[in-house]
Amino acid sequence: MDIEMIKEFIKPELLILIPVLYFIGVAIKNTMLIKDKFIPLILGSIGIILSALWILATEGTENIYMAVFVSITQGFLCAGASVYINQIIKQSKKAE
Repeated sequence: MDIEMIKEFIKPELLILIPVLYFIGVAIKNTMLIKDKFIPLILGSIGIILSALWILATEGTENIYMAVFVSITQGFLCAGASVYINQIIKQSKKAE
């Protein structure tokens, strides 16, 4: 998976969520109050909520089912991309 493939699936307006979710994930990890295994789930939930806010603010509630679908898919994709970037950073620091 590369950056161009990510751009194909995620709405350009929502690409900003990737670094936002990345930094939220780093902040959650640094608090050490939440186990690492729950961070992707939390980021997915936050991604869905932020996507829903953007979708509803820009496209309204004309087709609520489509807004829900887009919010869920875009939220998960953005969260997945942020976790993917986190793993790239971690793996690049490891000695082989």
